[in-house]
Amino acid sequence: MLAIARQRMLGQSFKKILPAVSVLRSYSSAAKQITVREALNSALDEEMSADPKVFLMGEEVGEYQGAYKITKGLLEKYGPERVLDTPITEAGFTGIGVGAAYYGLKPVVEFMTFNFSMQAIDHIINSAAKSNYMSAGQISVPIVFRGPNGAAAGVGAQHSQCYAAWYASCPGLKVLSPYNSEDARGLLKAAIRDPDPVVFLENELLYGESFPVSDEVLDSSFCLPIGKAKIEREGKDVTITAFSKMVGYALKAAEMLEKDGIYAEVINLRSIRPLDRSTINTSVRKTNRLITVEEGFPQHGVGAEICASVVEESFSYLDAPVERIAGADVPMPYAANLERMAVPQVEDIVRAAKRACYRSVPLAATA
Repeated sequence: MLAIARQRMLGQSFKKILPAVSVLRSYSSAAKQITVREALNSALDEEMSADPKVFLMGEEVGEYQGAYKITKGLLEKYGPERVLDTPITEAGFTGIGVGAAYYGLKPVVEFMTFNFSMQAIDHIINSAAKSNYMSAGQISVPIVFRGPNGAAAGVGAQHSQCYAAWYASCPGLKVLSPYNSEDARGLLKAAIRDPDPVVFLENELLYGESFPVSDEVLDSSFCLPIGKAKIEREGKDVTITAFSKMVGYALKAAEMLEKDGIYAEVINLRSIRPLDRSTINTSVRKTNRLITVEEGFPQHGVGAEICASVVEESFSYLDAPVERIAGADVPMPYAANLERMAVPQVEDIVRAAKRACYRSVPLAATA
């Protein structure tokens, strides 16, 4: 019932926002297009088929087939022993999942939203993330915590937070955040196969988005490396780093900047922890400028960590101050007009890039 109520509440907002999100896709031709939802579902299906130790658990993942239909068809195929509907008690079922991982099973724990993972954060941090170190390597915890993360539409301050920086600050966790269907499929497979706990941050506004995938991506053996970013668009004038939905915004901004003769290089981080510092710094040493983009709060954010890395390793290559684009430093407003102001927009990225390239008009000139 919780999922049904949430879906109805979001329905009208999604209809307004999804068309805008779809404009932001940037890709070349490919053999087939699949949605992010289908990519995640197929990854789960194939990994469950390949390894009987993999099982799913969470609120309404079975009979309802998932709050966002990511687990559609899996209960019928694998049965209730491997697709477990849980009560609305994140602390309880997350603890059960971590215990199962201690004994060699491979749980995939779904949070209906990562905001609810706060109920279970003790198990994620103190039980899952630290056990391998505290046992001197004797205990592995092969578990995946997955679900939608970040701002959705009209769900207020308590359901709109981005947890990338929260979890990425903790040693012992790996934190992944896919953008497109290739990311979703390849990174989820990698997460399930990994011997360590992985926090897998999705975005519900991207679930219904279609992206092209190659035959290689559709192969059951396909897997992406953890800790490796992808250059989505090459450029020479400014580097833009982003993850999840913000990659689409960055690509759209790059298209707009090109019309003004600014060629932006867009990096899809994919992996928040470990962070691909090498790819980021190599790009900055080429472009001499950096813009970081994220939905989360600005203080102690992912962008702040990237800035620190570039200052430490590539400071002498910078020709302009680093620009950070992030969510507003306030709880998410409920009103739609204020909500839009609280999250990064494409035009924010464009303005930042022009400032970095010294192409913006001084305020005094417009007075």
